[in-house]
Amino acid sequence: MESTTSVQEQVKAKYGSAARAVAESGSVQACCDPGLRCCDPITTNLYSADEKGRIPEKAALASLGCGNPTALIELHPGETVLDLGSGGGIDVLLSAQRVGPTGKAYGLDMTEEMLALARENQRQAGVTNVEFLKGEIENIPLPNGSVDVIISNCVINLSADKDRVLSEAFRVLKPGGRFAVSDVVTRGSVPEQVRRSMLLWVGCIAGALEENEYVDKLVKAGFTNVSVEPTRVYNVEDARQFLTEAGVDVDELAPQVHQKFLSAFLRATKPAEACCASSGCC
Repeated sequence: MESTTSVQEQVKAKYGSAARAVAESGSVQACCDPGLRCCDPITTNLYSADEKGRIPEKAALASLGCGNPTALIELHPGETVLDLGSGGGIDVLLSAQRVGPTGKAYGLDMTEEMLALARENQRQAGVTNVEFLKGEIENIPLPNGSVDVIISNCVINLSADKDRVLSEAFRVLKPGGRFAVSDVVTRGSVPEQVRRSMLLWVGCIAGALEENEYVDKLVKAGFTNVSVEPTRVYNVEDARQFLTEAGVDVDELAPQVHQKFLSAFLRATKPAEACCASSGCC
């Protein structure tokens, strides 16, 4: 397994490149970069025309996610929302509108270029109940019990220390708080060579968890009411061009890939009486 630092540097470089492409040319040229494969059909048709119409165009162009977490979680006026790996800010800006002026939406990202793009999108949108923070999702720069809802869009799979991410998410959530993220997962056992080839395509960096392992990690972190809802199932035809370019025999691969790679919406709840004495948030 690659070190956390190594993975973070790769993510920074690739998403920084994507942010610069959007900021400079208005299109995410990163999808033409063989090093960054979060592309069609993964990132397309995730947001409705109405949603796109309520945010700056570059916020949508910079979205490299695999789902739309804001469409699948109920937000209430006055709540505080945190988006892990907020990128160009699309999910933060949409969440801010839903929680209203008495609520707050935080975006957390470690990439300077994405933060600059997100803050410019915030300025253009004229949204004041938003704050973009620089930091790592493994070390969230917010106090214990300060957030009602955590969202994320195809980012946790990029972390080399997912246990730490989920532990931090649990820490900053208020008792009764909700965890609601889109992410790439695998279903069942997959040969390592097949897994590596497909995950380079569907996840940018091969870090997606098997869905039951994801559930187990959420439970281990202290969450309850854990569920996994598939939102898109990928097949080998979706990745045929990329895999062929990578020298993979696609027809031989197909039976081992069928319905085993998917985007999913993962929900969980921090118990209302949650006590985590080790981190001092009782």
